Amino acid sequence: QVQLVESGGGLVQPGGSLTLSCAVSGSFFSIYVMDWYRQAAGKEREWVVGITGGSRTTYADSVKGRFTISRDNAKNTVYLQMNNLKSEDTAVYFCHVPRGPGGMEYWGKGTLVTVSS
Repeated sequence: QVQLVESGGGLVQPGGSLTLSCAVSGSFFSIYVMDWYRQAAGKEREWVVGITGGSRTTYADSVKGRFTISRDNAKNTVYLQMNNLKSEDTAVYFCHVPRGPGGMEYWGKGTLVTVSS
């Protein structure tokens, strides 16, 4: 069983920065691909960024150059550093394991990021 707990969301002004964290319980964290998704009000959930066990990263075009994903395998934690935030980044951000134990996917409950002046 894998549990994901996000933290670090909040209110930030346009152009500001936030760092989200996702703490992952369970074993073998270091081999998991990890993703961040987001869902704005009234919109579908969208993929934002992913990182492999070997720390290879991929980004959605909308966040490339502004967001950085990283992981600390010793702490079973993945981070999302978000810079130069825009109002369109306002959403609930979810941590995701696409293929964990038993081949199942896992989701956190999300953390709200609001970008507003």
